[in-house]
Amino acid sequence: MRSLRIGAGQGFYGDSVDGALDVARGGEVSYICFDALAELTMAILQKDRFRDPAAGYARDLPAFMTALLPECRARGIRLITNAGGINPAGAAAAVRSVARTLGMDDLRIGVVVGDDITSRIDELRAAGAALANMDTGEDVSAIRDRIVFGVAYLGCAPVVQALQMGADVVVTGRVADASLFVAPMVHELGWSLDDWDRLAAGAVLGHLMECSAQSTGGNFSGDWWNVPDLDRAGYPVCEVRQDGTALLTKPAGTGGRVCFDTVKEQLLYEVLDPRSYFNPDVVADFTSVQLRDAGPDVVEVSGVRGRERTDSLKTILGYLDGYAGTCAIGYSWPDAVAKARRSAALIERMTERAGLRPLDRVVELIGVDSTHGSAAPIPDDANEVVLRVCARFATEGEAKRFTRIATPLGLNGPPFIGGGVAPQSARALLGVWPSLLPRSLVEPSVEVLVEEAAAV
Repeated sequence: MRSLRIGAGQGFYGDSVDGALDVARGGEVSYICFDALAELTMAILQKDRFRDPAAGYARDLPAFMTALLPECRARGIRLITNAGGINPAGAAAAVRSVARTLGMDDLRIGVVVGDDITSRIDELRAAGAALANMDTGEDVSAIRDRIVFGVAYLGCAPVVQALQMGADVVVTGRVADASLFVAPMVHELGWSLDDWDRLAAGAVLGHLMECSAQSTGGNFSGDWWNVPDLDRAGYPVCEVRQDGTALLTKPAGTGGRVCFDTVKEQLLYEVLDPRSYFNPDVVADFTSVQLRDAGPDVVEVSGVRGRERTDSLKTILGYLDGYAGTCAIGYSWPDAVAKARRSAALIERMTERAGLRPLDRVVELIGVDSTHGSAAPIPDDANEVVLRVCARFATEGEAKRFTRIATPLGLNGPPFIGGGVAPQSARALLGVWPSLLPRSLVEPSVEVLVEEAAAV
């Protein structure tokens, strides 16, 4: 039975390249897939594009390619990444530049475009797309004049096309995380795009591999203290067979652990309904997944079932949502919590006296309740605590004024331990608007281009 080995190379924008290098050197893989995007990442990339219209892709992409291309070219490993963000064409140009610098003028770079719907909002609405908020049902007209970007989550098909066209490196925008991994399975193993069980198996494997070392011992809530060498945790490698069954492992000699429990935790990560895991390619039933320890650091994945993909694609609209100003002050024992609470009350009064009217406000005692909120057990006292007050305003000027509100409390408030009272920068906020869009309005506009690095 034919099989294919695929490795994971990145789980988020800012990840280390070391895991990908270990996969390239010791994973014996034919492909490495890189998931650089999250909804927060899209907002970060849009802020980059505010400063530079030529930006909008992951800035660490050139560094990744510089480190990996020599290793991967020598081994015939093909690379797939969604680090193109909201500017995949710019990202592809950056990869071509790296390839030329490395003397790889014949490297074939594929780029997938068409997920960006920013300029098509009114056209899509006129065609009948409501673009209502998935969570609240609110009409998109509420944010229409503040939208700064919009992307639809694409599936594996355009990536498969780029591979069929001979791309050595495929750069995309908002292709769904797991679909990056499904594409080489479809291409190499001959899966049909309506073979729901196999596509579901691919989506499960992609989900298990998309988050760096979370399947291989990272973020493990079991006996995490016994997981070896997490300073160099091996990223996942899967050997998937033509029938969709697979072995999940990691490169030999790397840290971390692959076992039933570590894989199970990642399987359940970010899953709302395990019977219906929606992906642009398929709806996977995670309750059908069978996991079995098949050897040291090897887990077999089998039994996955799926059903027909939906007629809609998830869409994210990013919109301007005001400005944030933050105050932070540290307090020490004794009475650290009481000091912080008193200062929070003082800041509220000073804010009102200054004529500032926050749209929203968050008060946190870092070290006490910032993670679990009111569910956290509040100690009678603590060695130290940092008060953080963050407020959202309609204008940048108000946010800037708020950052200076707490400065007098350095000498005029409860005794503090220093730090944080100096004014911080106000930050523009981007809201995220999740919606659904008929795939028939998106997929016909998707384009795939493959060129050698030497092409101008």
